Amino acid sequence: MGIEKFLFYFFAAILLVAATLVITVRNPVRAALSLVLAFFASAALWMLLEAEFLALVLVLVYVGAVMVLFLFVVMMIDIDLAQVKEGFSRMLPAGIAVAVGLVVVMAVVVGPEHFGLEGFGEVPRHGADYNNTRELGMALFTTFVYPFELAALILLVAIVAAIALTLRRRPGTRHQNPAEQVAVNAAERVRVVKMAAEPRDDAPVPTAEPGESKEEPR
Repeated sequence: MGIEKFLFYFFAAILLVAATLVITVRNPVRAALSLVLAFFASAALWMLLEAEFLALVLVLVYVGAVMVLFLFVVMMIDIDLAQVKEGFSRMLPAGIAVAVGLVVVMAVVVGPEHFGLEGFGEVPRHGADYNNTRELGMALFTTFVYPFELAALILLVAIVAAIALTLRRRPGTRHQNPAEQVAVNAAERVRVVKMAAEPRDDAPVPTAEPGESKEEPR
């Protein structure tokens, strides 16, 4: 067994263990950290396939941004762990059935007759001047340009739908009205109020200088 196969099986085993911990660990923080480990193992596998750009994007975007946001949300919300444990034991048979079904489907689809070495062969080696980012961009914006645009459109619709579902008008809360802000004129922006000066009760009493007489008020 060569070093490449050893590294592949090593990181693949780490990925399987981390993915299993994500769905079996009852502590949500540990589940998120297990997902971070799964991302790192996936990035290592992509590095072995000479997909350096995808590996770096996975680490920088998902591990550096998305998972940090997940951890903040998980640690800030109040999660009832007792209720989570009760739901886990109750839904365990259904989860096992779904997991077995997914494994069977993956074994049928990702089998040796479809994705074996006989059909694809070994990954060709490239020289030092090979640009993985350029090749990915050429394939993305030429051969797969329509699926790429369709995925972007679906994500845009999902963002708009999420904003529309969470946008609620609660009575008694203050909110901005951009139409009224744009239509306002100069007279409505500032109001000048003239008021007569009144002496303050806590104002200091003026004292007489040395050599001067102080008259009492009559």
